[in-house]
Parts: sequence; structure tokens; C-alpha cells
Amino acid sequence: MAAIPVLSVQELVKQPIITIPQHYVRLDQQPPTVPHGGRPFPTIPIIDMNQLVYGKDFDLQLHKLHSACKDGGFFQLVNHGVDSTVMEKVKQEVEGFYKLPLEEKMKYKIREGEVEGYGSIEREDGKFDWADRLYMITNPILLRKPHLFLELPSPLRNTLESYILELQSLAMKLLSLMAKALEIDEKEMIEYFEDGMQSLRMTCYPPCPQPELVTGITPHSDPTILTFLLQLNGVDGLHISKDGCWFPVTILPDALVVNVGDILEIFSNGVYRSIEHRAIPNAEKERMSIAFFIKPKREAYVGPSPSLINPQNPPLYKRVGMEQYVKDFFSRKLNGKTYLQHMRIRDE
Repeated sequence: MAAIPVLSVQELVKQPIITIPQHYVRLDQQPPTVPHGGRPFPTIPIIDMNQLVYGKDFDLQLHKLHSACKDGGFFQLVNHGVDSTVMEKVKQEVEGFYKLPLEEKMKYKIREGEVEGYGSIEREDGKFDWADRLYMITNPILLRKPHLFLELPSPLRNTLESYILELQSLAMKLLSLMAKALEIDEKEMIEYFEDGMQSLRMTCYPPCPQPELVTGITPHSDPTILTFLLQLNGVDGLHISKDGCWFPVTILPDALVVNVGDILEIFSNGVYRSIEHRAIPNAEKERMSIAFFIKPKREAYVGPSPSLINPQNPPLYKRVGMEQYVKDFFSRKLNGKTYLQHMRIRDE
């Protein structure tokens, strides 16, 4: 994977654009589906964490969570308990980072042969996403790159530390609930994922005069257990794939969009489903988001939960060490769910 060493989409759009540079043009992308007869786009489920934890109808709320993970792989989490002050600071500090001069942001640029850092990643056929992103591993702390997280402006770094702690706690609660829904021992789920590998992706999608020609991020499913997305400035751009069609998602203010990752699909032996998604820039407005990715610990094995495997329910996926899983994923170009398909056990 190669990074553009100096070019920034934010810098590109500072001058009026007559034509989109060819290394951003993606004519292979399927346009979003237009609903028939003026009907609204399909929506993703809304899960109320407060109702789930403290509500009277626990079984009903748990079934709602279980169905969201089985049927669509995406849901919006409201009343999630993440400190509102921390969320507001995240919005301010990330926006502040993207207002820094380019030479300041380039201190964090992606280095040769790496995926972490600031910049854009080359996709298929030398194409690039219409986005400026900063991607960093945040856990285990020993894996943090000294020139990235530790060198961030201290207000941003401290705010991200607080946000990470909030999401770690929320993730453990959600995974415990999912274990209940899957009818497996909560301890098995927590031991597998607690203190696992975690990373952050801060992304700025500058406005694009011809958004139908580019993608903010290439269609893919996440190589994670769970992904938490916080949209920072109220500008939508997330699209999800459903029944072979693409639909935009309208995100509620202060909601966290949670999606099932490939590893959770594998762990649940296909009960839960990771879903292809992408980002499309806005024609007029800049969009910003921050995604938090949760994976198992480095020494874990990615594979179906032993509790879910029996003669009537054989494993659908291979078992592979977590470090090898990550290495294999990043050695490939981002392309839909092809890596998850690679993990499937095929009938000979």
C-alpha cells in the first residue's frame, strides 16, 4: 500500500476544481439506489442502551439487539452513556486537528510500507479515497507508534484517551449482552476480547463537486469485532449495502453507529453479519468522523466460538492466529468482503 506523500484533499479543494484528478475518479462504483414511489430509504435499527440495561422489558430489548446484529449488522446506539462533555471535546479537537496547516499534519504522514499515519491509502488500480485520514493503533499501548499518538497536540491526545476509555467500557457492556443473546458464556466473550487490539481512524471528507465520481472510503466490511462511528459535524455520508443495493444512512445527533465486524461474524459462526459499507463525500459540505475499531488480543485465535459448534452446527470459518489475521488483511487491497470469504471453509 502506498501513500501520497504530500497531497491532501483538503489542500486540493482550497482552489475551485474544474476536473477531478484521475487518481480519485472511481467509475466502478455503484450509485445509491433511489426508492420507488417517493418511499424513504431503509433505516438501520435504533437501540436504546438505557432501555437495554435498565428497562423493564429486557428480553424484548435484547431480542432487538440480536436481530439488528443478525439481519443488518448495523445499528444506531442512543442513550449510550458516553460522557457528553467528552464527545463534545472529541468533535472540537478533531476539527481543530484538520484546521492545522498542512506542514503540521504532515508530521504524522504515513511512512513507507505502513498503514498508520496521516494521508490517503492507495486502493485498487492506483486509485485513492477522497479523504484525509489519520489512522493509529491505540491498544496495546506498547504498539502505539511514538511519532503518532504520543506526538499529537496534548488537548487532542488527552481527549482521545478519555474517549477510548469510555468506548472500551461501552464495548464490554455490549459484548456481554451479545453473549447473552447468542446464549454463550459471557466469560468466553470477555476473555476473548478484553484488552484486545484497538485502533482509531479520524477522517475528513472535503466537499467534492462531483461526488458520484469518487468514494470517501472504498466499499468494505471491517476486520473487527465491533466498530463505533461518531459523526462529528452532522454531515451524512455513510452508505450501507443491502440486498445488492446501496443506501445512505441518516445518523441521529450524538448517536454512535455500531457495526458488526468480520471477526464477530466468524466468532458467532455466521449468526451475526458484517455488512459492506462505504463513505461518499458531500457536494457542498465537509464531513468529519471518528471510528473506533475493537479486535481480539494479539495472542487470540480468530475462529468460531467453541460453544456454538456441534455436529448440527459445524464451523463455517477457519481458525487463524490474530496476528496472522491482521497481517493477511493488510496485505490485500480493501475490497468488499473478500477477506471474510477467504476465511470461509469451503466444501471440497
